[in-house]
Amino acid sequence: MRAPRRHLSVMSLLASMALLLSGCSVTTTPVSESTATAPGTAAKAPKGLEKFYTQNLEWNSCDGSLKCAELSVPMDYANPAGETLSLKLNKRPGSGTVQGSLLVNPGGPGASGLDLVRDSVPQMFGRSLQDGFDIVGFDPRGVASSSPVKCEDAAEQDAGRQVQFDTSTDAGLASMRASSADYAALCAERTGAALGFVDTVSAARDMDVMRAVLGDEKLNFLGFSYGTSLGAHYAEMFPKNVGRLVLDGALDPALSNEEITLGQAVGFENEIRAYLQDCLASGDCPFTGSLDDALTQLRALLDSVEANPMVASDGRSVPIIDFVNGFIIPLYDNASWPTLTQALSSVMDGDVDTIEYFADLSAGRTSEGTYSGNGAASFTAINCLDYPMNADVATMRADAATLTKAAPTIGKYLAFGAVGCQDWEFKATGKPGELTAKGAAPIVVIGTTGDPATPYAWSQSLAKSLDSGSLVTYQGHGHTAYGRSNGCVSDAVESYLLEGKVPTDGLTC
Repeated sequence: MRAPRRHLSVMSLLASMALLLSGCSVTTTPVSESTATAPGTAAKAPKGLEKFYTQNLEWNSCDGSLKCAELSVPMDYANPAGETLSLKLNKRPGSGTVQGSLLVNPGGPGASGLDLVRDSVPQMFGRSLQDGFDIVGFDPRGVASSSPVKCEDAAEQDAGRQVQFDTSTDAGLASMRASSADYAALCAERTGAALGFVDTVSAARDMDVMRAVLGDEKLNFLGFSYGTSLGAHYAEMFPKNVGRLVLDGALDPALSNEEITLGQAVGFENEIRAYLQDCLASGDCPFTGSLDDALTQLRALLDSVEANPMVASDGRSVPIIDFVNGFIIPLYDNASWPTLTQALSSVMDGDVDTIEYFADLSAGRTSEGTYSGNGAASFTAINCLDYPMNADVATMRADAATLTKAAPTIGKYLAFGAVGCQDWEFKATGKPGELTAKGAAPIVVIGTTGDPATPYAWSQSLAKSLDSGSLVTYQGHGHTAYGRSNGCVSDAVESYLLEGKVPTDGLTC
């Protein structure tokens, strides 16, 4: 999860260096096709939602061989006759015998499904999966190009990232709270009423509208990280409409925001230890001695940056939170560990540019100084609705002490997350709770044993709580498994999605 603005940004998204937050650019070409609803869909539409379930999608050519379309959904499902939101979709058409649509979501919340389909599917997804389905990406409500949450412009985001708060003092914490209140007011002013309806439950309901207008009787879905929350909530609400669902790198819906933050703090702490062990064994590590020695040196480095922020070659300061954001991005994929070693070696020599690059990647900042998508704003907006949070000072300080004890290297940078939602215009509508999806078709959950952002125990918990859950375990490091692990995982995912072969519960890859 992401802590508040100008605090640590631990994004639970698909960590792919090619997955940048940029919207789908639709070219102005004639309409090439339309999608009508499946036979009988209107009769199955929830009462009052018929016009949404029976709308036609007009697909335009975009981004080469892709197609893009726009979908209308109610802003408030309790008032379907009221205002509407516009959601953007794209698809990579299958070839040969196409089984229907496969919706995909890369996580976040705040990551763009359009970007996943445009940039990463050819490298991540098996050829048979690309041929067998129309692979459909979407930006959930409030995200990127879908009625986006609007907060700061690029200059304001740049300025905000230069600010550092000393939350160890009451005065520093008060300044942070005042800044967060200003940010909340800005988001409310620039976004309007839609800010109160970007919650995960509403986004999952949107997926059923997508299923219907795409012409599918059942929903086939592949969700990564936060995308597993969308998928699990969908299955809970529409169990009879579940086709083949794969949830990779699961969030545990029964956990509170505080429990999620603690789990991630421990997850990243463990991954830091694994990285340092690998670094020390490489013979090209900026740290020396034993693992404990290396941890001490790393913590000293972070303390030094906190006391005296480094300045990159472009003149921008890299305060500790931006520094840590840049540091953790390569921890999402162990294939990037050598790059992290190079970045830290450069830091030791006084060069922070690579760390700044990763921090910019985390924030969605382009080399031109613009920000693609709206990851920070939508992340905050969705989480503030999904999770009740306690911003009482004494409670937050106690939580901070717990985080620091459990994760001595990284924990303190995840503290005080509740501040970001304290003055949010709309109060939380979600609450933690176990999801069972009783009556749903088999749902495959994939967990990675060394996943820092969505710890393995969360996938175990979700698979166990789902009545039809089947757990696949990838023994390895990094965030999520499909598309970055091994053939065992790929075979399990693709055999299920394409042929309906449910992997044995407990399969280990």
